[in-house]
Amino acid sequence: MAFTRAAGKHRRPSVLSRKSANIAGVAALTTTGVIGTLAPQAFAAEQDLAAEDTGTIRAVALDHSAEVVAERIEEQAQAQQKVLDEAEAARKAEAERKAEAKRKAEARAKKEREDRERAAREAERKRLNTFRLPVAGSYVSTSYKSGGALWSSGSHSGVDFHAASGTSVVAVGAGTVVEAGWGGAYGNNIVIRMNDGSYTQYGHLSSIGVSVGQSVGSGDQIGLAGSTGNSTGPHLHFEARTSPEYGSDIDPVAYLRGHGVSV
Repeated sequence: MAFTRAAGKHRRPSVLSRKSANIAGVAALTTTGVIGTLAPQAFAAEQDLAAEDTGTIRAVALDHSAEVVAERIEEQAQAQQKVLDEAEAARKAEAERKAEAKRKAEARAKKEREDRERAAREAERKRLNTFRLPVAGSYVSTSYKSGGALWSSGSHSGVDFHAASGTSVVAVGAGTVVEAGWGGAYGNNIVIRMNDGSYTQYGHLSSIGVSVGQSVGSGDQIGLAGSTGNSTGPHLHFEARTSPEYGSDIDPVAYLRGHGVSV
């Protein structure tokens, strides 16, 4: 008798089919298990590598950004320092310019002051060394060594300059008064030691305007003409001497001319 295999979806697989299926399932499980085990590990490795790469890139980026910021700060600092240096240099230059201008002004003022002082000294020296007539615009009315009974020595020891009473009498040059007062036959008289060591004498004065020890300059008024002492009328008796004493007289006209005075 023959048997027929049932067909359809409710048909139970054969033992061989089941074994084959089991073997395939084990293989699949084995394969799936290996793959399942290896896959998470590979993914994790990829994630770690990606994270490491991302961190490295981020660190490099941060380092680069820090360097850029540092460079910009340094550039700004250098620029600010340059401005400060330039301002300081300008300040120093201005200070030096002002100091130089002040030095020049002081030197100029000093030179001008020295020039004025030199000019004043020169003018004073000229004034002191300049001689003049004892009576301005006058002339000799009685010459030196004129003879006659009027003089005790028998001759005139000086010269007489024409002068009305009260006419100004001046020092013929610079010197120091060594005598001022009554001089006997000379009446009121003055004797001056001149700066060059010579002496001049002024007699018959109506009044005396200086005192012993007083310094006088050329042209300074020392008294007024008159007719005191042994005199026949108002005039100025003038002598040039080598000493303050009577008898040391020298030619007064030659003396004055020797000092540049036109007589």
